[in-house]
Amino acid sequence: MKRKEKVLNNVVIKFAGDSGDGMQLTGSEFTNNTALMGIDLATFPDFPAEIRAPQGTLPGVSGFQLRFSSQPVFTPGDDCDVLVAMNAAALKANLKVLKKGGKIIANIEGFDAKNLRLANYPDGINPLEDGSLDGYELIKIEVTKMTREALKEFNIGMKEKDRAKNMFVLGFLYWMFNRDMESTEKFLKNKFGKKPEILQSNIKALRAGYNYGDTTETFTTTYKVEKAKLEPGTYRPVMGNQALAYGLIAASEKSGLTLFLGSYPITPASDILHELSKHKSFGVRTFQAEDEIAAISSAIGASYGGLLGVTTTSGPGMALKAEAMGLAVMLEIPLVICDVQRGGPSTGLPTKTEQSDLLQAYYGRNGECPMPIISASTPSDCFDAVYEAVRIAVHHMTPVIFLSDGYIANGSEPWKFPTSADLPPIQVKFKKELAEGEQKFFPYLRDENLVRPWAIPGTPGLQHRVGGLEKQNITGNVSYDQDNHQLMVKIRQEKVDKIADHIPPQKLDSGPSTGKILVLGWGSTYGSIKSAVEELQHEGYAVSHAHLRYVRPFPKNLSSILKNFEQVLIPEINNGQLVKIIRDQYFIDAKAYNKIMGVPITKTELVMKLREMLGGNN
Repeated sequence: MKRKEKVLNNVVIKFAGDSGDGMQLTGSEFTNNTALMGIDLATFPDFPAEIRAPQGTLPGVSGFQLRFSSQPVFTPGDDCDVLVAMNAAALKANLKVLKKGGKIIANIEGFDAKNLRLANYPDGINPLEDGSLDGYELIKIEVTKMTREALKEFNIGMKEKDRAKNMFVLGFLYWMFNRDMESTEKFLKNKFGKKPEILQSNIKALRAGYNYGDTTETFTTTYKVEKAKLEPGTYRPVMGNQALAYGLIAASEKSGLTLFLGSYPITPASDILHELSKHKSFGVRTFQAEDEIAAISSAIGASYGGLLGVTTTSGPGMALKAEAMGLAVMLEIPLVICDVQRGGPSTGLPTKTEQSDLLQAYYGRNGECPMPIISASTPSDCFDAVYEAVRIAVHHMTPVIFLSDGYIANGSEPWKFPTSADLPPIQVKFKKELAEGEQKFFPYLRDENLVRPWAIPGTPGLQHRVGGLEKQNITGNVSYDQDNHQLMVKIRQEKVDKIADHIPPQKLDSGPSTGKILVLGWGSTYGSIKSAVEELQHEGYAVSHAHLRYVRPFPKNLSSILKNFEQVLIPEINNGQLVKIIRDQYFIDAKAYNKIMGVPITKTELVMKLREMLGGNN
């Protein structure tokens, strides 16, 4: 049968099912396949909070949203064109994000009486049969039945056969969007090469799904998205935590410092530990500590010993690390603290995204304890941003906080990765001996940037005292003198402030240098702000966008940029944190737009808010 092919510019697919249905793997494989075709993309994995939530229930739904386009992509999309629902709970939890007229690919076996009951549908109600989905294109497939039929010759258990049903769905989608299955077959061979029956059963299920689409006369149309017009270069898909790990390795190689990670597993930062532990060939040393305090303390010890000390965590772990962070500030040694933020307080929403730790990063330690703060904006930006965090830590002899969040950490996008020659140098200057004329080593004798020397313990003639008690200026001896304490507090603050002399000026991401509204963002709001602002710019509005990487200290020209606009809007996935700091430092009446639902701010929401501020209609 001859079918027609329809070319689309933009598609958003949401894979959803029980946490055991393999939706994250399915989404990841479709993502890798898309990236290999040169199509721009963005993803948003959505995990249940429980490791194994009750099967078939709403809390147990696991999702993976993917947007791919022939045009530049900055967000994973506000609404979906295709919803894959492996059971009733997946449909119920995600129907609200599906466009009217969108496609629903439903696994019929996931809508039996038991699954409907677990998803809290009233008795006797089946959304696949009651007409409630008439506004959508409903594709009902007996996924479980056909997967079992395809694998009937394999000598494996029914549970193993049912685990392959995600491959059946993936094969069907590869047919629907005119894809080659080679990349996934290669992935399966790498993953299950030592388990031939499991390997062949997954490949058979994948091909069965493809053949189902190809041979069923019901389906009359396939779809295609052309390659995106990306900047020439070599690309690979990358997730935020991956890019962060690679950025740390690159900084280690460029600086010549051995990378030491002291970490305690915590969602959503654990993957950084997992990734770095794979790269011992680069001299990376990873230590899984017994708790958060031990993790940062080991990194401080490593840094004191001349290594590149790093620790990774999320919000609750940041709270536990606070005292040791104060020690690192007092010692004035390079250290990078990576905080992959999540919903809080307390255990909060472990698998949901939030920009909830900015004020904690600014102020969440006892005493006057200033630290530089660097923020990443996208998954691939984690590489450059954490590389810059290392540079600042080493050049300015200070601990640095690096902020990411769950959306960035687990999201992915095409990354045009740099070569070593593209990366700026990170120069390390260990003090190795007394200078001519020096009679004694003074560990807190500073240069013009108030940076003290880095002397490795055991270096002849450079013995010095360390500890958390206040230091006497220059000598580093313990001092309880009140005038000295005030001096040292002022020096430590001024040292952080002086970093502003060594970072680039703030640039506008888009828009005129003066105008009606500046949308100022940080972190993972980048894509939604950029998309919303560009839409209004195309309509002729004087709206601009600036996005911060350097959150403490701010770039020196930020004040002049802010004052060039009639209004400043600061969208954040929190209850208003950067907006408080901006109001305090620059005395401007910045407006806040806040969303605290564990999901990103959408482009549509921001467009509506900006129209309201411009005096137009929503």
